[in-house]
Amino acid sequence: MLEIRKVLVLLIIVLLAVAGCSPAEPDTEADTTDTETEVETETTDEEGEGTEPETEAGAEPAAGADRGDIRIVVVSHGQASDPFWSVVKNGVDQAAADMGITVEYQAPQTFDMVAMSQLIDAAVASQPDGLVVSIPDPDALRDSITAAVDAGIPVISMNSGSDVAEELGVMVHVGQTEYEAGFGGGQRMASAGVTNALCVNQEVGNVALDLRCQGFTDAMTEAGATVEVLAVDLADPTESQQRVVAALTANPDVNGILTLGPTGAAPALAALQDEGLLGQIQLATFDLSPEVLAAIRDGDMLFAIDQQQYIQGYLPIVLLTLFSTNLNTIANSVLMTGPGFVTQENAAQVIDLSAAGTR
Repeated sequence: MLEIRKVLVLLIIVLLAVAGCSPAEPDTEADTTDTETEVETETTDEEGEGTEPETEAGAEPAAGADRGDIRIVVVSHGQASDPFWSVVKNGVDQAAADMGITVEYQAPQTFDMVAMSQLIDAAVASQPDGLVVSIPDPDALRDSITAAVDAGIPVISMNSGSDVAEELGVMVHVGQTEYEAGFGGGQRMASAGVTNALCVNQEVGNVALDLRCQGFTDAMTEAGATVEVLAVDLADPTESQQRVVAALTANPDVNGILTLGPTGAAPALAALQDEGLLGQIQLATFDLSPEVLAAIRDGDMLFAIDQQQYIQGYLPIVLLTLFSTNLNTIANSVLMTGPGFVTQENAAQVIDLSAAGTR
Protein backbone atom coordinates (compact mmCIF):
# COMPACT_ATOMS: atom_id res chain seq x y z
CA MET A 1 0.00 0.00 0.00
CA LEU A 2 2.84 2.39 0.87
CA GLU A 3 4.30 1.96 -2.61
CA ILE A 4 0.90 2.64 -4.20
CA ARG A 5 0.51 5.81 -2.15
CA LYS A 6 3.94 7.03 -3.24
CA VAL A 7 3.03 6.48 -6.88
CA LEU A 8 -0.27 8.36 -6.47
CA VAL A 9 1.48 11.31 -4.79
CA LEU A 10 4.04 11.51 -7.63
CA LEU A 11 1.25 11.33 -10.22
CA ILE A 12 -0.63 14.20 -8.55
CA ILE A 13 2.55 16.34 -8.44
CA VAL A 14 3.15 15.75 -12.17
CA LEU A 15 -0.44 16.64 -13.09
CA LEU A 16 -0.28 19.85 -11.05
CA ALA A 17 2.99 20.84 -12.74
CA VAL A 18 1.52 20.27 -16.22
CA ALA A 19 -1.55 22.34 -15.38
CA GLY A 20 0.64 25.17 -14.13
CA CYS A 21 2.54 25.26 -17.46
CA SER A 22 -0.56 25.33 -19.68
CA PRO A 23 -0.96 28.54 -21.76
CA ALA A 24 -3.52 31.06 -20.65
CA GLU A 25 -6.71 31.51 -22.64
CA PRO A 26 -6.48 34.27 -25.28
CA ASP A 27 -7.96 37.64 -24.38
CA THR A 28 -11.12 37.80 -26.43
CA GLU A 29 -11.57 41.49 -25.58
CA ALA A 30 -8.42 42.55 -27.48
CA ASP A 31 -8.95 45.46 -29.86
CA THR A 32 -8.67 44.29 -33.49
CA THR A 33 -9.86 47.49 -35.15
CA ASP A 34 -7.71 48.46 -38.15
CA THR A 35 -6.18 51.92 -38.18
CA GLU A 36 -7.41 54.09 -41.05
CA THR A 37 -4.89 55.39 -43.55
CA GLU A 38 -4.09 59.05 -42.93
CA VAL A 39 -3.76 61.14 -46.06
CA GLU A 40 -3.34 64.91 -46.20
CA THR A 41 -4.86 65.53 -42.74
CA GLU A 42 -4.45 63.72 -39.46
CA THR A 43 -6.96 61.06 -38.48
CA THR A 44 -7.40 58.97 -35.35
CA ASP A 45 -8.60 55.47 -34.72
CA GLU A 46 -12.15 54.66 -33.71
CA GLU A 47 -11.49 54.77 -29.97
CA GLY A 48 -9.44 57.96 -30.15
CA GLU A 49 -6.81 56.54 -27.83
CA GLY A 50 -4.76 53.44 -27.22
CA THR A 51 -2.19 51.91 -24.93
CA GLU A 52 1.38 51.05 -25.81
CA PRO A 53 3.11 47.89 -24.63
CA GLU A 54 5.60 48.54 -21.86
CA THR A 55 9.25 48.21 -22.88
CA GLU A 56 12.54 48.85 -21.18
CA ALA A 57 13.88 52.38 -21.47
CA GLY A 58 15.46 52.91 -24.88
CA ALA A 59 14.26 49.53 -26.17
CA GLU A 60 12.93 49.26 -29.71
CA PRO A 61 9.43 47.83 -30.27
CA ALA A 62 9.44 44.05 -30.44
CA ALA A 63 8.56 42.16 -33.60
CA GLY A 64 4.81 41.91 -33.95
CA ALA A 65 4.24 44.95 -31.71
CA ASP A 66 1.04 46.94 -32.19
CA ARG A 67 1.35 48.99 -35.39
CA GLY A 68 -1.65 51.21 -34.74
CA ASP A 69 0.47 54.02 -33.30
CA ILE A 70 3.02 54.09 -36.14
CA ARG A 71 2.80 57.29 -38.21
CA ILE A 72 4.80 57.93 -41.38
CA VAL A 73 4.87 61.13 -43.43
CA VAL A 74 5.50 61.17 -47.19
CA VAL A 75 6.66 64.46 -48.75
CA SER A 76 7.08 64.39 -52.52
CA HIS A 77 7.44 67.03 -55.21
CA GLY A 78 4.50 65.54 -57.15
CA GLN A 79 0.84 66.27 -56.54
CA ALA A 80 -1.51 63.33 -56.03
CA SER A 81 -3.69 64.70 -58.86
CA ASP A 82 -0.86 64.18 -61.38
CA PRO A 83 -1.36 60.95 -63.40
CA PHE A 84 2.11 59.71 -62.46
CA TRP A 85 1.97 60.66 -58.78
CA SER A 86 -1.56 59.39 -58.32
CA VAL A 87 -0.13 55.89 -58.86
CA VAL A 88 2.62 56.59 -56.31
CA LYS A 89 -0.03 57.65 -53.81
CA ASN A 90 -2.06 54.52 -54.56
CA GLY A 91 0.99 52.50 -53.59
CA VAL A 92 1.41 54.54 -50.40
CA ASP A 93 -2.25 54.08 -49.46
CA GLN A 94 -2.23 50.34 -50.13
CA ALA A 95 0.92 49.83 -48.08
CA ALA A 96 -0.57 51.82 -45.19
CA ALA A 97 -3.67 49.61 -45.27
CA ASP A 98 -1.64 46.41 -45.55
CA MET A 99 0.67 47.41 -42.68
CA GLY A 100 -2.15 48.76 -40.50
CA ILE A 101 -0.43 52.11 -39.91
CA THR A 102 -1.14 55.83 -40.39
CA VAL A 103 0.41 57.64 -43.37
CA GLU A 104 0.18 61.26 -44.53
CA TYR A 105 0.94 62.20 -48.16
CA GLN A 106 1.98 65.82 -48.74
CA ALA A 107 3.25 67.80 -51.73
CA PRO A 108 3.53 71.47 -52.73
CA GLN A 109 0.90 72.81 -55.12
CA THR A 110 3.54 73.29 -57.85
CA PHE A 111 7.19 72.32 -58.36
CA ASP A 112 8.38 74.54 -55.52
CA MET A 113 11.48 73.53 -53.56
CA VAL A 114 11.03 76.21 -50.90
CA ALA A 115 7.52 74.96 -50.18
CA MET A 116 8.71 71.37 -50.22
CA SER A 117 11.50 72.05 -47.74
CA GLN A 118 8.96 73.72 -45.46
CA LEU A 119 6.74 70.64 -45.64
CA ILE A 120 9.69 68.45 -44.67
CA ASP A 121 10.55 70.78 -41.76
CA ALA A 122 6.95 70.64 -40.53
CA ALA A 123 6.96 66.86 -40.80
CA VAL A 124 10.16 66.64 -38.76
CA ALA A 125 8.69 68.92 -36.10
CA SER A 126 5.72 66.54 -35.77
CA GLN A 127 8.13 63.70 -34.86
CA PRO A 128 6.84 60.91 -37.10
CA ASP A 129 8.08 57.33 -36.84
CA GLY A 130 9.40 57.55 -40.40
CA LEU A 131 9.77 59.98 -43.29
CA VAL A 132 9.66 59.32 -47.04
CA VAL A 133 10.93 62.03 -49.39
CA SER A 134 11.68 62.55 -53.05
CA ILE A 135 14.85 64.56 -53.72
CA PRO A 136 14.48 66.44 -57.03
CA ASP A 137 16.86 69.21 -55.90
CA PRO A 138 19.46 68.07 -53.33
CA ASP A 139 20.87 71.56 -52.75
CA ALA A 140 17.46 73.00 -51.91
CA LEU A 141 16.36 70.09 -49.69
CA ARG A 142 19.68 69.07 -48.10
CA ASP A 143 19.27 71.00 -44.83
CA SER A 144 15.72 69.79 -44.25
CA ILE A 145 16.57 66.14 -44.92
CA THR A 146 19.72 66.13 -42.80
CA ALA A 147 17.74 67.79 -39.99
CA ALA A 148 15.35 64.84 -40.09
CA VAL A 149 18.24 62.36 -39.95
CA ASP A 150 19.90 64.29 -37.12
CA ALA A 151 16.61 64.20 -35.21
CA GLY A 152 16.76 60.41 -35.30
CA ILE A 153 13.88 60.01 -37.75
CA PRO A 154 14.37 57.08 -40.18
CA VAL A 155 14.32 58.52 -43.71
CA ILE A 156 13.84 56.69 -47.02
CA SER A 157 13.97 58.49 -50.36
CA MET A 158 12.01 57.47 -53.42
CA ASN A 159 11.68 58.37 -57.08
CA SER A 160 14.44 61.00 -57.34
CA GLY A 161 17.69 61.36 -55.45
CA SER A 162 19.42 58.01 -56.00
CA ASP A 163 22.77 59.77 -56.53
CA VAL A 164 22.71 61.74 -53.25
CA ALA A 165 20.58 59.69 -50.86
CA GLU A 166 23.46 57.89 -49.17
CA GLU A 167 25.48 61.03 -48.48
CA LEU A 168 22.42 62.67 -46.92
CA GLY A 169 22.09 59.82 -44.42
CA VAL A 170 19.01 58.28 -46.03
CA MET A 171 18.55 54.59 -45.16
CA VAL A 172 17.84 53.45 -48.72
CA HIS A 173 16.62 54.94 -52.00
CA VAL A 174 13.70 53.22 -53.77
CA GLY A 175 13.62 54.02 -57.48
CA GLN A 176 15.63 53.87 -60.64
CA THR A 177 19.00 55.43 -61.38
CA GLU A 178 18.04 58.19 -63.78
CA TYR A 179 21.21 58.49 -65.85
CA GLU A 180 21.22 54.76 -66.65
CA ALA A 181 17.52 54.88 -67.55
CA GLY A 182 18.14 57.74 -69.97
CA PHE A 183 21.13 55.93 -71.42
CA GLY A 184 18.98 52.85 -72.06
CA GLY A 185 16.39 55.02 -73.78
CA GLY A 186 19.07 56.51 -76.01
CA GLN A 187 20.30 53.07 -77.02
CA ARG A 188 16.77 52.05 -78.01
CA MET A 189 16.20 55.26 -79.95
CA ALA A 190 19.48 54.85 -81.81
CA SER A 191 18.62 51.22 -82.62
CA ALA A 192 15.32 52.44 -84.11
CA GLY A 193 17.28 54.63 -86.54
CA VAL A 194 17.00 58.01 -84.81
CA THR A 195 19.93 60.26 -85.70
CA ASN A 196 18.73 63.69 -84.56
CA ALA A 197 16.58 63.97 -81.42
CA LEU A 198 14.94 66.34 -79.00
CA CYS A 199 14.99 65.66 -75.26
CA VAL A 200 11.91 67.48 -73.93
CA ASN A 201 12.38 68.47 -70.29
CA GLN A 202 9.25 69.67 -68.49
CA GLU A 203 11.04 70.47 -65.20
CA VAL A 204 14.46 71.95 -65.91
CA GLY A 205 16.25 72.14 -62.56
CA ASN A 206 14.85 68.82 -61.41
CA VAL A 207 18.16 66.96 -61.10
CA ALA A 208 16.54 63.59 -61.85
CA LEU A 209 15.17 64.87 -65.16
CA ASP A 210 18.43 66.56 -66.06
CA LEU A 211 20.19 63.22 -65.50
CA ARG A 212 17.69 61.49 -67.80
CA CYS A 213 18.51 63.90 -70.62
CA GLN A 214 22.24 63.55 -69.94
CA GLY A 215 22.11 59.74 -70.14
CA PHE A 216 20.00 59.92 -73.29
CA THR A 217 22.41 62.41 -74.90
CA ASP A 218 25.48 60.33 -74.03
CA ALA A 219 24.00 57.14 -75.51
CA MET A 220 22.88 58.91 -78.68
CA THR A 221 26.27 60.62 -79.03
CA GLU A 222 27.99 57.26 -78.63
CA ALA A 223 25.85 56.01 -81.54
CA GLY A 224 26.81 59.01 -83.71
CA ALA A 225 23.50 60.88 -83.22
CA THR A 226 22.84 64.40 -81.95
CA VAL A 227 20.48 65.66 -79.20
CA GLU A 228 19.02 69.06 -78.37
CA VAL A 229 17.41 69.67 -74.95
CA LEU A 230 14.09 71.51 -75.21
CA ALA A 231 12.67 73.09 -72.05
CA VAL A 232 8.87 73.25 -71.70
CA ASP A 233 6.48 74.19 -68.89
CA LEU A 234 4.49 71.26 -67.52
CA ALA A 235 1.85 73.70 -66.22
CA ASP A 236 1.11 74.98 -69.75
CA PRO A 237 0.54 72.11 -72.23
CA THR A 238 -0.57 74.45 -75.02
CA GLU A 239 2.65 76.44 -74.89
CA SER A 240 4.61 73.19 -74.58
CA GLN A 241 3.03 71.92 -77.80
CA GLN A 242 3.89 75.19 -79.54
CA ARG A 243 7.51 74.94 -78.37
CA VAL A 244 7.78 71.43 -79.83
CA VAL A 245 6.34 72.60 -83.17
CA ALA A 246 8.75 75.55 -83.23
CA ALA A 247 11.73 73.27 -82.53
CA LEU A 248 10.71 70.91 -85.33
CA THR A 249 10.28 73.84 -87.71
CA ALA A 250 13.71 75.22 -86.79
CA ASN A 251 15.36 71.82 -87.23
CA PRO A 252 13.64 69.71 -89.91
CA ASP A 253 16.28 66.99 -89.49
CA VAL A 254 14.82 65.92 -86.12
CA ASN A 255 13.55 62.35 -86.44
CA GLY A 256 13.13 61.42 -82.78
CA ILE A 257 11.72 62.91 -79.58
CA LEU A 258 12.18 61.66 -76.01
CA THR A 259 10.00 63.25 -73.34
CA LEU A 260 10.71 62.86 -69.63
CA GLY A 261 7.19 62.19 -68.41
CA PRO A 262 3.51 62.07 -69.46
CA THR A 263 3.09 65.82 -68.98
CA GLY A 264 5.76 66.28 -71.64
CA ALA A 265 4.59 63.38 -73.80
CA ALA A 266 1.02 64.63 -74.30
CA PRO A 267 1.99 67.99 -75.90
CA ALA A 268 4.64 66.30 -78.04
CA LEU A 269 2.14 63.70 -79.26
CA ALA A 270 -0.38 66.44 -80.04
CA ALA A 271 2.26 68.39 -81.94
CA LEU A 272 3.11 65.40 -84.15
CA GLN A 273 -0.55 64.67 -84.77
CA ASP A 274 -1.38 68.26 -85.74
CA GLU A 275 1.66 68.53 -87.99
CA GLY A 276 1.01 65.19 -89.69
CA LEU A 277 4.34 63.80 -88.51
CA LEU A 278 3.22 60.66 -86.69
CA GLY A 279 5.22 57.75 -88.09
CA GLN A 280 7.86 60.06 -89.52
CA ILE A 281 9.30 61.13 -86.17
CA GLN A 282 9.82 58.48 -83.49
CA LEU A 283 8.38 59.43 -80.10
CA ALA A 284 9.16 57.82 -76.74
CA THR A 285 8.80 58.87 -73.13
CA PHE A 286 9.57 58.17 -69.53
CA ASP A 287 6.70 56.95 -67.36
CA LEU A 288 3.16 55.87 -68.07
CA SER A 289 -0.30 57.36 -68.43
CA PRO A 290 -3.46 56.11 -70.18
CA GLU A 291 -2.69 58.34 -73.17
CA VAL A 292 0.89 57.11 -73.38
CA LEU A 293 -0.13 53.46 -73.18
CA ALA A 294 -2.81 53.88 -75.85
CA ALA A 295 -0.30 55.58 -78.17
CA ILE A 296 2.20 52.74 -77.69
CA ARG A 297 -0.51 50.13 -78.31
CA ASP A 298 -1.58 51.93 -81.50
CA GLY A 299 2.00 52.28 -82.77
CA ASP A 300 2.13 56.07 -82.38
CA MET A 301 4.87 55.88 -79.73
CA LEU A 302 7.93 53.67 -79.77
CA PHE A 303 8.22 52.84 -76.06
CA ALA A 304 7.87 54.14 -72.51
CA ILE A 305 10.52 53.77 -69.83
CA ASP A 306 8.73 52.35 -66.80
CA GLN A 307 10.15 52.99 -63.34
CA GLN A 308 7.19 51.24 -61.63
CA GLN A 309 6.15 54.16 -59.47
CA TYR A 310 3.50 52.13 -57.62
CA ILE A 311 6.18 50.21 -55.74
CA GLN A 312 8.12 53.43 -55.22
CA GLY A 313 5.19 54.47 -53.05
CA TYR A 314 4.51 51.02 -51.59
CA LEU A 315 7.94 49.72 -50.58
CA PRO A 316 9.17 52.65 -48.42
CA ILE A 317 6.08 52.33 -46.19
CA VAL A 318 6.67 48.60 -45.75
CA LEU A 319 10.39 49.07 -45.08
CA LEU A 320 9.85 51.82 -42.49
CA THR A 321 7.19 49.73 -40.75
CA LEU A 322 9.52 46.73 -40.57
CA PHE A 323 12.32 48.95 -39.28
CA SER A 324 10.05 50.40 -36.62
CA THR A 325 8.79 47.03 -35.43
CA ASN A 326 11.67 44.69 -36.21
CA LEU A 327 14.78 46.78 -37.01
CA ASN A 328 14.92 45.34 -40.54
CA THR A 329 17.12 47.20 -43.03
CA ILE A 330 18.14 46.86 -46.69
CA ALA A 331 21.83 46.18 -47.43
CA ASN A 332 21.88 48.05 -50.76
CA SER A 333 21.92 51.84 -50.90
CA VAL A 334 19.53 51.80 -53.89
CA LEU A 335 16.58 49.42 -54.29
CA MET A 336 16.02 49.44 -58.05
CA THR A 337 12.47 49.61 -59.44
CA GLY A 338 13.48 50.31 -63.04
CA PRO A 339 14.07 50.93 -65.80
CA GLY A 340 11.72 48.62 -67.60
CA PHE A 341 10.31 49.19 -71.08
CA VAL A 342 6.69 49.11 -72.22
CA THR A 343 6.44 48.44 -75.95
CA GLN A 344 3.67 47.56 -78.39
CA GLU A 345 4.17 43.89 -77.45
CA ASN A 346 3.13 44.30 -73.81
CA ALA A 347 1.15 47.57 -73.81
CA ALA A 348 -2.28 45.91 -73.73
CA GLN A 349 -1.43 43.99 -70.55
CA VAL A 350 -0.09 47.10 -68.86
CA ILE A 351 -3.24 49.02 -69.89
CA ASP A 352 -5.34 46.54 -67.92
CA LEU A 353 -3.14 47.04 -64.85
CA SER A 354 -3.15 50.82 -65.31
CA ALA A 355 -6.93 50.85 -65.13
CA ALA A 356 -6.60 49.51 -61.59
CA GLY A 357 -4.30 52.40 -60.67
CA THR A 358 -1.20 50.28 -60.10
CA ARG A 359 0.81 51.02 -63.29
